[in-house]
Amino acid sequence: MKHLTQLLLQGASAFILVVGSTSVQAADSPGKPSEITAIDILLQPDATMLQHAAANNARLRKVYPKGFTFDAAHAPHITLLQCFVRTPDLEKLYSVEEKVFAAANVNAMKLEAFKYYYASTGPTGVAGICARPTPEILKLQADVIAAAKPFMQATGPIGAFTAPHDNPATDAAMIQYVSTFVPKMSGENFNPHVSIGVAPREYLDKMLTEPFESFTFSPAGAAVYQLGPFGTAAKKLKEWDLKL
Repeated sequence: MKHLTQLLLQGASAFILVVGSTSVQAADSPGKPSEITAIDILLQPDATMLQHAAANNARLRKVYPKGFTFDAAHAPHITLLQCFVRTPDLEKLYSVEEKVFAAANVNAMKLEAFKYYYASTGPTGVAGICARPTPEILKLQADVIAAAKPFMQATGPIGAFTAPHDNPATDAAMIQYVSTFVPKMSGENFNPHVSIGVAPREYLDKMLTEPFESFTFSPAGAAVYQLGPFGTAAKKLKEWDLKL
């Protein structure tokens, strides 16, 4: 969280959620801008989590109407990996990741939502509902990263996202964030969470002190999205129905 907050505050006020840290070396050098896509390999939560996320999003929108609402460009999800991939390699990546998700029996996973948190973005913050990391989801993330490794690029251009930001410094910050996602945001520091909205930090500080009634949910599917401004899951590229 601290890593992302520092990057975005250096570039511009922004919102994006974060996760944890382990290392891997990206393969190959980056190609031409038009040949690279910034992607998010993610889990789609079930109806239980979606209901909680929607209710909290509505709550936060009341205190901060400028915050995002869930729609096609802001899909609720749990990020497993963000990285740059050569666009011509996407179909190959989909093929290997499909095998990873099928072998993981994702729908059988039980995750416990246990607290709120937020990532500071200046005077506001992006709130999320956190799930306790389990051995199963940690292994899934590691397997997703291992499968993607042959296709991962060290970095990429802002053209790899669905759209640039208004500030070139924010573009640079997002590129750096995605480029360093694996060494800084996975493994033992992985923070599985679902983004729920944006609000002033003062409000979120109070929200974090409220009792949180834990609940159990499961992943309902998996997908690959192209990343949009501020790291949102903006454009669906591939989706897998993982129902047994």
